[in-house]
Amino acid sequence: MATILCLETATTNCSVGLSLNGKLIGLKEDNTKGYSHAEKLHLFIQDVLKEAGKTLQDLDAIAVSKGPGSYTGLRIGVSAAKGLCFSLNIPMISVPTLDLLVHQLKNEPGMKIAMLDARRMEVYAAVFSQDLSQVRDTNAQILDQTSFSEYLQKSKVHFIGNGVAKFREIISSENAVFHEQKFPSASEMAEIAEVKYQKSDTEDVAYFEPYYLKDFMIG
Repeated sequence: MATILCLETATTNCSVGLSLNGKLIGLKEDNTKGYSHAEKLHLFIQDVLKEAGKTLQDLDAIAVSKGPGSYTGLRIGVSAAKGLCFSLNIPMISVPTLDLLVHQLKNEPGMKIAMLDARRMEVYAAVFSQDLSQVRDTNAQILDQTSFSEYLQKSKVHFIGNGVAKFREIISSENAVFHEQKFPSASEMAEIAEVKYQKSDTEDVAYFEPYYLKDFMIG
């Protein structure tokens, strides 16, 4: 059984989870309007460990959201993960941020599109099948009335993330199902991180960099 500390800082949601054998056993998060990660991340780590009756020495790995997302938020999360991995001599696991979003829809039928707000009418988006397999690469996309039409013409499509609100304003398809103001959370990281840990799918702590996609989203 692996005990994994999960860190999610790619958006305004500062989220820390603790998993045991792929099951979430602790969670603390704060999604205030501004970014509070620098002040709260390490306090949340302490709180989650304490509430679960664990210490840093009990950890087998650190999992961290890899992006895309806020440049500053990602830097804070990855820096914390690296520091812990170096000091504890344990592996680091990275999880794509949009995977964490779409996993909130794992029980919904149909195609799923996760999107994070970027700037103006742009989002970071990825397309997933019903079984959560990614079918289109993550990219920065400017939204218009024809966006994702190739999927919407065929079946119901679930859209999730804080980029959904502005897409809803310009699209009128009856096949679009909107899940607004949803944010990636460490609560969805436990299962994914456990699978990666068992496969030894880990990162080189010294050289790992977040997946910024674009550098202009300053948080």
